[in-house]
Amino acid sequence: MVQLTRELDFKQVIVVRIDLKMGKGKLAVQVAHAAISAFEEARKRRPEWVQAWLDEGQAKVAVKVGDLGELMKLKSEAAKQRFPHSLVTDRGLTQLPPSTITCLGIGPAPSIDLDELTGALPLL
Repeated sequence: MVQLTRELDFKQVIVVRIDLKMGKGKLAVQVAHAAISAFEEARKRRPEWVQAWLDEGQAKVAVKVGDLGELMKLKSEAAKQRFPHSLVTDRGLTQLPPSTITCLGIGPAPSIDLDELTGALPLL
């Protein structure tokens, strides 16, 4: 197993609802939507964080929550803490009904601050 020699200063966290039981492909696409949308938000609001994150190698972590309520609490807290973030709402063309909220992308942002918000969540 490879050990990291230092902590990364910046990362992006993708929070996924597991109650939706999305197929693997659907899940992958929803996570990609969250990553790109949160990146675009960060690029507008915190370009210095984005550049540092890009320079470090674009660290991402995918975590899970049990339901929409948990996801919305995290979204509210991310907004309160002024993290760049983006909620993903599915169009309903395949597995999910229209307007189903699937994921939340947060950051890139300082790892130490994101860990306070999402560090206790289980990995996906």
